[in-house]
Amino acid sequence: MQDKRILQIQDLHFGYQNGKSVFRGLNFTLFEKERVGLIGPNGAGKTTLFHLIMGLQKPSSGSIEIFHRIRKTESDFAEVRTRIGLLFQESDDQLFCPTVEEDIAFGPLNLGKTHDEARMIVKETCEKLGLKGFEKRVTYRLSGGEKRLVALATVVAMHPDCYLLDEPTAGLDEETRIRFLNYLKQYANTYMIITHNHELLTHAADKVYTLINGSLKLLD
Repeated sequence: MQDKRILQIQDLHFGYQNGKSVFRGLNFTLFEKERVGLIGPNGAGKTTLFHLIMGLQKPSSGSIEIFHRIRKTESDFAEVRTRIGLLFQESDDQLFCPTVEEDIAFGPLNLGKTHDEARMIVKETCEKLGLKGFEKRVTYRLSGGEKRLVALATVVAMHPDCYLLDEPTAGLDEETRIRFLNYLKQYANTYMIITHNHELLTHAADKVYTLINGSLKLLD
C-alpha cells in the first residue's frame, strides 16, 4: 500500500532566543489530499510552524520528514521549497520584482522553465485568479488586496504538491475571496490554511486543528 504522507513531524521542540518556548514535543502528520485549517491565538506559533516546515527556522530537536525524507540541511529544504508553496503572512515579504508578471514568472524560471513556458504559466495563472490585465502593473503600487492576490499567484505558478497558506484571504474583498475559494476547490488537492476566518474554514477545510500551548488538537 502506497504511503500517502506528505509531512510527518515528531517530537518537535522550538524556542526563541528570548527564552520563550513555542513547541515542546509537537507531533503532526499531513497526508496527500488533506485540506487542513489551523487556528489559534496570536503568538501561538502557527506561522512559526510553517517556517519550520519550509526550513526558514530550525528546531532545537525533533524530526521533520517531508516527502519521505528527514529534512535537516539547507539543501534538504531547497527541494522542499520547489514542491511546497508557502504564502507568507505579509505580501511584501513575497513580492520583490518590479512588475506583476516578473513576480509570477520568478518561481517557474527558477524551476528551469524557459521564458516562453514561464510566460504561458503567467497567462494561465492570471486567468485562474482574475488577474488578467495586471501583468504589466508595478507591484508596489497595488492595493493591499491586489498584492495579496499576486502573492498567491506566485505560489500557484509553482504548481506545488502542497500549499501552506498563511491568512490567504486577509485584505481581499468578497468577490476575490470567492474566486480564491473556487481556485482551491478546483486546483489544490493538499493544503494547510492559517486563518482567523471561520467562514473560510467552513468552505475550505475538511478538518481543523487548534494550536494552543504548543500542542495541536483536532477539533470535532
